[in-house]
Amino acid sequence: MLKRNSIADDIQKLIQAILKALGYDTKRKRTWHQHVVPYEDGWAVRREGNKRITSKHRKQSTAINKAKVLAKRYKADVIIHRESGGIRDRISYGD
Repeated sequence: MLKRNSIADDIQKLIQAILKALGYDTKRKRTWHQHVVPYEDGWAVRREGNKRITSKHRKQSTAINKAKVLAKRYKADVIIHRESGGIRDRISYGD
């Protein structure tokens, strides 16, 4: 039985080494940070790492409130951007 676990561990290490060599980060976890960004003629909430937006809003304050609700749920951060794209503020709801 001990030998089986050893072989399984070796296989897992080999797979991780191959993935790392190919450029995949095997230890990176999904992030739930919410970005409030300018979008078309208003503002949008977008989860970090996503191309698609979560929601769009006419006013930045409404987008910030939506992002706060999501960030609290997932213990993440809200990153608020300026119209120019730079970061204006960051609110953390993490541990």
